[in-house]
Amino acid sequence: MRAVTVGQVNRHLLVPGRGTPRPEHWMNWLADRHPDYRWAPEPPGPPLVLRDRVAALHEAVHASTEPAVLIAHSAGCVSTVVWAAEHTGPVVGALLVTPPFIDGYEPDDPRDLPWLVPRTTLPFRTVLVASRTDPYTTFAQFEQFAEGWGAELVDAGEVGHLDSATGFGPWPEGERLIARLG
Repeated sequence: MRAVTVGQVNRHLLVPGRGTPRPEHWMNWLADRHPDYRWAPEPPGPPLVLRDRVAALHEAVHASTEPAVLIAHSAGCVSTVVWAAEHTGPVVGALLVTPPFIDGYEPDDPRDLPWLVPRTTLPFRTVLVASRTDPYTTFAQFEQFAEGWGAELVDAGEVGHLDSATGFGPWPEGERLIARLG
């Protein structure tokens, strides 16, 4: 794992989940507070076809040689982990927020990759934010993800899917976690 020096990273890529985050979502809050943060893909983005999302992330990562931190929510975490299993690039850290447990899901679009989430150690520092009441993932499944990815597990408590539907517009704790990554 590569050490990160404070101030070294000046790129942050927001990796959205299944759809475009609602205006009140914490990812949009971050984007508004930090105009230098970039989307990968840019909203509204393509529909959730994993192969397309991974390609968009790859393009965004390689748009510069400057180190980047990936900030992903929900299905964006899956895109991030699949990207890391298939590619390399100047990524020094990732914040993975409430990744869904989707093993065995059969995609509707035949162009899509199989929805089996890799469990190999990620090649960059990773923080996984878990909820005790997420409708898509049990806490035990979050623990399995964290162990497989070599991620630090942060127990956010009973926060649902940590999205706008559960009251997460402004999310200062997320901003603090990102600062720890670079």
